[in-house]
Amino acid sequence: MVIIIKNKFDIEKMRIVGKITAKVLNMIQKYITPGISTGELDDICKDYIYNKKKVISACLGYQGYPKYTCISRNNVVCHGIPSYKEKLKNGDILNIDISIIKDGYFGDSSKMFIVGQCSNLAKKLCYITQKSLYEAIKIVKPNLPLRNIGKKIQKIAEKNNFSVVREYCGHGIGKNFHEEPYVLHYDDHRNKILLKEGMIFTIEPMINSGKRYIYCEKDKWTVKTKDNSLSAQYEHTILVTQTGYEVLTLRKNEKII
Repeated sequence: MVIIIKNKFDIEKMRIVGKITAKVLNMIQKYITPGISTGELDDICKDYIYNKKKVISACLGYQGYPKYTCISRNNVVCHGIPSYKEKLKNGDILNIDISIIKDGYFGDSSKMFIVGQCSNLAKKLCYITQKSLYEAIKIVKPNLPLRNIGKKIQKIAEKNNFSVVREYCGHGIGKNFHEEPYVLHYDDHRNKILLKEGMIFTIEPMINSGKRYIYCEKDKWTVKTKDNSLSAQYEHTILVTQTGYEVLTLRKNEKII
């Protein structure tokens, strides 16, 4: 296993691409309304990424992926493919996952959006998923066992009778989209990795309101809950600093509390 420790130059480049990634998620908020299609949301993000920010999507063409963003609605866990046929309805929850490249460095972040008024269950699921991410971020520091991140997320999810998807995880990121270390969102006692200053990775818990089991559609991308329960995900890119952490994809007015 080779974990790439980032130098000052790398870190500055990752700060820049992280800020742009966050801005895409801030920008798209006002367009989340009943009646708009996920295909249209993808087009708006594409225009902002390419024409306003002059960067490129890391999603498009990645292992054959056909769109500029991933948009996962309700029972879709991750990798939902935007479509003009899929229109948002009042009460929907959806995750928009933004990954971009600038100057050879990758940014990666996602968040949940609520369409109009959603159910109490959906609201709680989004809140607990975000809380699990925030609480995991807050413990990041040098020499922390990596497994403690997943341990923290799992404890919060299961305490609220939700479940953690185990087939997908966070990952190191930098000049590569996905690299070591891989960050599980549940506890794994076999993991002996300790965090080091200069590591950069994503934490991106996927939490289901029902059981954790999932399946992939025939399109080979769209992942859904097996029991048709709701799923939520939040993701940030994190730098391990000398004394703790820095969230490289922190959005405007967002506080890790």
